[in-house]
Amino acid sequence: MQERRSAPTKSLPFLGVAAWGEVYAARDPRLSPTVPLKVLSVGDAADQSQISRFRREAQAVASLSHPNIVTIYSVEEASGLPFVTMELVKGRNLDVLVETGGMALDRLLRLASPRSPRWLSTAIDTSCGGQLL
Repeated sequence: MQERRSAPTKSLPFLGVAAWGEVYAARDPRLSPTVPLKVLSVGDAADQSQISRFRREAQAVASLSHPNIVTIYSVEEASGLPFVTMELVKGRNLDVLVETGGMALDRLLRLASPRSPRWLSTAIDTSCGGQLL
């Protein structure tokens, strides 16, 4: 994972809202594929402790390697807003899949690990070993 101060990406559509801010699609002409940019929300970007936490969490996730954990490519900043570039995961947004009242455990397990529940448990084990959970 690398950290840069500006990004040579071309912004594309808005993808959704995340815990830390907003997610946009972008194309990096150096790499070609479309990647999500998770941008720290403007309010949090003014708070140095939130910026530090955002970077620490991105670096922690970037240190993990597992098929069920998204790959972080870089932590960057443009126009004073920190963001991460990451693997684009194909599929529907969770806000479409999860109804207001939640989701039944059996459906959650099928969605979270379509190949086998073992895949999900190894992802949890990997993140626990990385001390993320």
